[in-house]
Amino acid sequence: MGKIFYFHPVSTINYNGRLFRDNEPIIQASSRGLRYGDGLFETMKLRNGGLILSDEHFARLWKGMQLLQFNIPKLWSPERFTEQVLQLAMKNELPQARVRLTVVRGEGGIFEAADKTPNYIIETTPLPEREILNTNGLQMCIYRDAVKTIDSFSNLKHNNCLPYFMAALYAKQQQCNDALVLNSRGNICEATIANAFFIKDNVISTPTLSEGCIAGVMRKCLVEKIREQGFSVHETAITIADARAADEIFLSNSIYNCRWVADLEDKRYGNTVTRKIAETLYEKYPAIF
Repeated sequence: MGKIFYFHPVSTINYNGRLFRDNEPIIQASSRGLRYGDGLFETMKLRNGGLILSDEHFARLWKGMQLLQFNIPKLWSPERFTEQVLQLAMKNELPQARVRLTVVRGEGGIFEAADKTPNYIIETTPLPEREILNTNGLQMCIYRDAVKTIDSFSNLKHNNCLPYFMAALYAKQQQCNDALVLNSRGNICEATIANAFFIKDNVISTPTLSEGCIAGVMRKCLVEKIREQGFSVHETAITIADARAADEIFLSNSIYNCRWVADLEDKRYGNTVTRKIAETLYEKYPAIF
């Protein structure tokens, strides 16, 4: 029998305003982004010809670049990036898309960048099918072998993501959908690709930003919109015991909105309140959710 070869469809990416096939090399070995993870990124949702919550995403990106002391080119603007995202999505024939915008510093050593102008990469990939809430609840575990530090950079979506990578690998080994990551205080920080919310007696809690979680755009939106619906939402420290005592858990990010958790290790959870929240947001704010 002959060998069977599997090919993934080649798409186009945008690197510093130029289009390349995604199998073409664009980064040099001396890239600080490759060597040190010296960069940050945004993941956005493109739907109906527009980027969802784009003002919040670009505000977070600009804040992150300033905090990481990037020399932001004068020609860079949210409008410029938005235009290039739309052009790339059209090139890849993706009217709905998951968009990743990565910004990394140029080539150079650890103490000095040879090229102080940052580089950017825009990628568009198919957007998962839209749904109000996942039918099958997520299977979750807790990753304990690495913790996320709490510092000035904790809330950024930067490229230093080793605890998340290892937690995701651990989740796969445990046959789970995702894992909760702990912070340096031993409290729940977030999941590998999402913020976490916990419901107990109709009160919703989520780790506060001072606990080191990503300042999620969808997290911020959910807190605001859920409060508008009359729910009590607390931003606070969440212990493992709090997570185990919860009635429901759901995760959120900019791509999936809300996803309910069915199991966390040996504890099972329902989704009554989560479903009510998801359905209400889907009905009242269709342009977002």
